[in-house]
Amino acid sequence: MRCLDYGRSFICTNGPYNAPQFLVESRCRLINENANVDLEYVQCASCKSEDTFAEQELFKDPNYDFLPVFGPDYTAIFRRYAEVNDRYISYERSGEMWGGQRKVFREAPNVAELNVGEQVVRATLSGLPMIGRTELRNDDTGLRAIIEFPVKSMNANEERMIWQVDTGPVLFPDLTQGYARNIERFRLAFVAFNTTSFADFVIEQPTVISGKGDEAAQVYHYSRIISMASKNTLFAAEGI
Repeated sequence: MRCLDYGRSFICTNGPYNAPQFLVESRCRLINENANVDLEYVQCASCKSEDTFAEQELFKDPNYDFLPVFGPDYTAIFRRYAEVNDRYISYERSGEMWGGQRKVFREAPNVAELNVGEQVVRATLSGLPMIGRTELRNDDTGLRAIIEFPVKSMNANEERMIWQVDTGPVLFPDLTQGYARNIERFRLAFVAFNTTSFADFVIEQPTVISGKGDEAAQVYHYSRIISMASKNTLFAAEGI
């Protein structure tokens, strides 16, 4: 994998009535080592539900977030309403979504791997674009995933030369069990790490905010926190 330039990489579609362009926000290589299968899934930026090309009143009411995840066979659409409902995620054949998709990917220029804490801190303080990769694996299922994403938020301490990534949303794959379709493995998450050997994720899920029993109110919120062994790598674009 070569690092993407996440400000200039898109999923473009073919229309014909509407051919939307989606900015790429993260991608995940899903590798089945037992079956020798390597697939790529691409998470794009969120937008809002709209009445496309209407003469007025462009946003739908009630409104919801709309976020697509494109895969080689199927696409997942995350629709986040204010309240929890059964429309949160749906799956469609990728070839039937807007006439199919084209990857317009551009590589990040002059990428250098950051090997020590001082390099990460110096890159942060210099305002360099950074790209992260988090690799997960499950030996029981033979599945491995490489999640790549732009580092939108980074913490740095120049005195101690320590750092911590906190960014998202990114694609989070469930590698623990079998699914009828691989696209069903994915959820949206934020990721945090400050070392090369583990990562913490907070995953979006239905979350109770008030009340009890039948009166409990629920929303979609990043609330499920897990920690996993991982291999984390950071890169800086345009040199250090």
